[in-house]
Amino acid sequence: MSEPVAARPRLTPIRLVSAALVIAALAIAISFWVGNAGSPKASDCLPQADAAKKVDAAATGQLAALNGTGTGRGYADLGFLDKDGKAVTISDFAGKFLLVNFWASWCIPCRAEMPALDKLAEQQNDQSFMVLPINTGETQAGKAKEFFTAGGWVHLPLYIDPNFTALERLKTTAVALGLPTTLLLDKKGCEIGVLQGPAVWDSPDGTRVIEALKSI
Repeated sequence: MSEPVAARPRLTPIRLVSAALVIAALAIAISFWVGNAGSPKASDCLPQADAAKKVDAAATGQLAALNGTGTGRGYADLGFLDKDGKAVTISDFAGKFLLVNFWASWCIPCRAEMPALDKLAEQQNDQSFMVLPINTGETQAGKAKEFFTAGGWVHLPLYIDPNFTALERLKTTAVALGLPTTLLLDKKGCEIGVLQGPAVWDSPDGTRVIEALKSI
């Protein structure tokens, strides 16, 4: 006598939805790994010594700690999430010079720097330039949005690097040692300058740096 065959579990609507959510989460995770696991490829961007010198010469006073680099590092594939959880990359902002600022709500210098970044965005954001803050490594969900709401940073969009994946990529080449860290990128997502630490971005010194970046 043959053994009874066990009934196969039915794919109910709830199970189908759960499976779809798991697949979507895996897809986002894989896209993050592909974009952020390795260090930027030198072939992504050509060295830009003249552009780096121009930004470096403008970085005085309150921005004296900023270094013009232009070594050929590229970040077009650097991945993170928008406020709705949608995966995006730096390439989604192609055609604009970018000030990419990595920050966290628990980072005191980051919190102190945010009003100046919001003011800079109000003054300088246009069709060719954007201040792009990316919240990274929060230990509590919703903290970044809570901080933005409380601060009233109406000129800054909310983007999130929830697991430090983007920031860790920068650490592999010592571009970032901690928070805050700021990248200045050209219209193709190529690195022109790096600042480790906070700055008074809405100062005349900050304005001069951004105008130098826009003139490249």
